[in-house]
Amino acid sequence: MGRETNIHSIRVLEKQIEEGKGDTIKLKRARNSLLNISTRAPPEILGEIFAWSLVREAGRSLYSQHFDGLGKGSHNFLLVCHHWYEVASRTPELWSFWGNTLQDWRKRHHLSGAAPLDLVLDGGRCDPKDLFDESLQAAVKGRVIQGTIQQVHLKSDDRDILSSIIASLAPDDDSARIANIESIVWENRGLPLDISEFLARSRLPKLRLLALDGDFLISSWKHLASGTTLLTALSLDVSECTPSGSITVPHLFSILTSNPNLQQLVLSSAAIPNDTDESTFQVPLRNLKLLSLTGDFRRVIRLLCRLALPETLDAMHLTGFDLTIEDISQFLRPYMQDHFRHDARFQERLEISSYSSFASVSVSINVAYAQTTAPTRMSPVATFTAVIPPADIAEQLFIDLIAFIPQERIVSFGTVLQHRRLPKEIFYAMPNIEILHLSDVGVSGGFLQPNPEGPYANTKFLPSLRSLYLENFTLDDNDWGHLTTYLAHQTSDDQTLSLDISGYSPYMPEEVVKEIMGLVEEFAYNRDPEADSGRSAWNDDYSTDEEDE
Repeated sequence: MGRETNIHSIRVLEKQIEEGKGDTIKLKRARNSLLNISTRAPPEILGEIFAWSLVREAGRSLYSQHFDGLGKGSHNFLLVCHHWYEVASRTPELWSFWGNTLQDWRKRHHLSGAAPLDLVLDGGRCDPKDLFDESLQAAVKGRVIQGTIQQVHLKSDDRDILSSIIASLAPDDDSARIANIESIVWENRGLPLDISEFLARSRLPKLRLLALDGDFLISSWKHLASGTTLLTALSLDVSECTPSGSITVPHLFSILTSNPNLQQLVLSSAAIPNDTDESTFQVPLRNLKLLSLTGDFRRVIRLLCRLALPETLDAMHLTGFDLTIEDISQFLRPYMQDHFRHDARFQERLEISSYSSFASVSVSINVAYAQTTAPTRMSPVATFTAVIPPADIAEQLFIDLIAFIPQERIVSFGTVLQHRRLPKEIFYAMPNIEILHLSDVGVSGGFLQPNPEGPYANTKFLPSLRSLYLENFTLDDNDWGHLTTYLAHQTSDDQTLSLDISGYSPYMPEEVVKEIMGLVEEFAYNRDPEADSGRSAWNDDYSTDEEDE
């Protein structure tokens, strides 16, 4: 009868809470005091259940470097009853993450005991009242002495607070301390912060991830080589150092050879050596999966040539400044020809595309594995970005990269090179293209057709084409006959083709719509309504699918 009485009383209290009768807080406390779920489990088991209930949203890749914290409502179990609150307060594992702010740290640091700690500060400039005070400094230093700090992910615009936290992580005396830290991710967008003392006085034999992004100064790099051996991810985008502290090829190679398990390497700006050493020695990176280099183009390529990359590399991203056509010819072409020739995966089906932004043009080459052949393999990608290039260099980069790879393997091809008419000649060597995406291209007479008086007359450039995408294109003389003539040519011999038109494209009369729908298997017309403010644009999808008919 006791259990039935409790259930009845709980329901009465919940109804009063729902109807807003009386003091809601007192009603909830009275209801919670009647809950007896916790009496069935020992405190140790209950604490483990609580730990499992915490939903940790974490980003561990180099492109998602900061913890997002705990899911909303993760600590709601503290409100169930007093017994649950007491159990949770005595379970240090629940407090191994203090929170994302210094306010969170102040509230929770005394509860964490000796459980492995993830120290996370993820935010911009801190509130003046939210200081890294003496109590927090003592808590962090105590964790350093215990050797229980596991992750240190710090992001802030407040240089003084970051400096104080990092100083607390270093030992108070001049001796070096072995730390059990496995992951360091620091981002500083304030005045340059010198972290040389921390690196010099901390030994990090368990460190697996190191990512420094922003305004950091390092006077010596030798400690990274001597203090780490287990790195799997290294990302350095740091400020320019003083001449005595600039990283050199020997410095960098020492770090890389000391960490043979490295899988991700991201280097930018000052982290790329400016050496003129002509040595041909290459450092082996047998386990590397991701390589990203950004900086002066000559420095990028010079370093790239000194890295022995494995065939299992999944992604290569090169971003160069001050790129010239001579650089492409002298440095990039011979290296990439060798790279694609030795990586057997680039003999598979390929996707190649260019895309542009306000400040750069990028070219991306992907392996397009068929689902039936290798559904579990990672598709490698090589991306090349020229930052603020002249238009002719961007075009030359794109055309040269096409020449580097097995062109007969290309099945998907796209380009957004602006204000350029795509040269027909590049299609002769790519007869197996199935998907073609063209942007900012002019459609004129003979569009995608061979010269009627040339050696390829009465043939098709793209005999395997199945899908054509046109985005932001123009028509010579506003004549839709240029496009419909091509479609009739391409769909002859019963070849099927789908057409997708989008963006800032010319206005299409209804009779042209009907003519095109009679030529292609599927047709989508998503013209941007702002392309012609004076006329009603056709923004609906036109399709010959059965359900639309």
